[in-house]
Amino acid sequence: MNQLKQIHAYTFRNGIDHTKQLIVSLLQIPNIPYARKLFDFIPKPTVFLYNKLIQAYASYGPHHQCFHLYTQMCFQGCSLNEHSFTFLFSACASLSSHQQGQMLHTHFIKSGFGCDVFALTSLVDMYAKLGLLALARIQFDEMIKKDVPTWNSMIAGYARCGELEGALELFRSMPARNVTSWTAMISGYAQNGQYGNALSMFLMMEEETEIRPNEVTLASVLPACANLGALEVGERIESYARENRYMKNMYVSNALLEMYARCGRIDKAWRVFEEIGGRKNLCSWNSMIMGLAVHGRGSEASELFYKMLREGVAPDNVTFVGVLLACTHGGMVEEGQHFFESMERDFSIAPKLEHYGCMVDMLGRAGELGEAHDLILGMPMKPDSVVWGTLLGACSFHGHVELAENAAEALFELEPWNPGNYVILSNIYATAGQWDGVARLRKLMKGGRITKAAGYSFIEEGGYIHKFIVEDKSHSRSDEIYALLDEISAKMKLHGNVNDSDSEIISACLME
Repeated sequence: MNQLKQIHAYTFRNGIDHTKQLIVSLLQIPNIPYARKLFDFIPKPTVFLYNKLIQAYASYGPHHQCFHLYTQMCFQGCSLNEHSFTFLFSACASLSSHQQGQMLHTHFIKSGFGCDVFALTSLVDMYAKLGLLALARIQFDEMIKKDVPTWNSMIAGYARCGELEGALELFRSMPARNVTSWTAMISGYAQNGQYGNALSMFLMMEEETEIRPNEVTLASVLPACANLGALEVGERIESYARENRYMKNMYVSNALLEMYARCGRIDKAWRVFEEIGGRKNLCSWNSMIMGLAVHGRGSEASELFYKMLREGVAPDNVTFVGVLLACTHGGMVEEGQHFFESMERDFSIAPKLEHYGCMVDMLGRAGELGEAHDLILGMPMKPDSVVWGTLLGACSFHGHVELAENAAEALFELEPWNPGNYVILSNIYATAGQWDGVARLRKLMKGGRITKAAGYSFIEEGGYIHKFIVEDKSHSRSDEIYALLDEISAKMKLHGNVNDSDSEIISACLME
């Protein structure tokens, strides 16, 4: 940078005009403000310089400066070329401006660049990112020549809007794919909660192609591993990330940290957390606090929260969900109430629904059911089914029939289709010996045609996730599985560990 300033001073003193080269060099650093100052001294900049500056603003922001330059070009009579529109479409997508985008599209058509594949791809990408899929698809279908980035833009647009069937249809139709194509599908499935499909797509990518995952691929698939408990795959991804030096990427490091924390490997999560070192961001702290919290290490989570404050990192609402969960699982009611009260008082963070839910859970577990109920009634927002369900669960544990009825009544109104609420209240009645209540609920369920869905479990074996339901025989190796279960049951009977009914229960539990 100093060398460029010296060159600028020298050329200025000696009347040599190297402004164009200086601007290009400054934008490569990038030092956009300095480049803009030099640019503004040029009476009539060329379209090349306009494009260079528009490209820089489109990449680094502020994006609205792209349109200031666009307006300036139009007033000065500087004709835009296809590259100008490519960068302007990108800036428009970043600004989420529908009106500006359609105005640019009209200017683009009038300028006669409708055959440029790069500009057209940028146009498709803009409409896709703005959520205008119909317009994006029209442009996509009208393109005579499409390259891989064109297909990727359309697929990513469908995935971003949750239209994963459309994304998959396009993905399968692609004449050629690259790592971005696969990553768009993996990311789309993961972001829409279809974690099994995200992981299957990643494994298919590994098996069927020679394309190697990049940092974005890893950061997209690791949340799927975390939600499915696919620890073996997650560990394999860590090895791959280390071999390819992807651990320097914060998205990869944080995703790996969360995966280990969610899978219960707190030791490995802590190792990744420490390796991040001074690069830790709020996401890193939140993932570690949450991991400690949900695995019963409440005191450590609380200590980590205070360490975070000492290091000058301000908490957000996610941080407080973590510390409140830590207090809930650790039975630290007083400390939890202190954290809850400090949110608005000390950090200007208004408690949200999830924070109230944590408090209800904490008070409910501690047997303070009346206080939990009062907290729900005093909430500044309408309690949802999670909050009332938490209270119902606490009433089930402590056998409080009256409050259970209040919670269940709210739940029947919020989610009348959910059989779980009827079952829990029925069990509370049964435990209290109120069989008329049990009969009434069964009649309600029968009249409303409410049936309980079969429970299922995921098992990871050999890097693959297998799904089982009760008495499931759909698995390709179900005969072997049942044979092994029978063998286990026989051996347990032989050693006098179970009776016949116990054996049936074990078998059912294993296959759930």
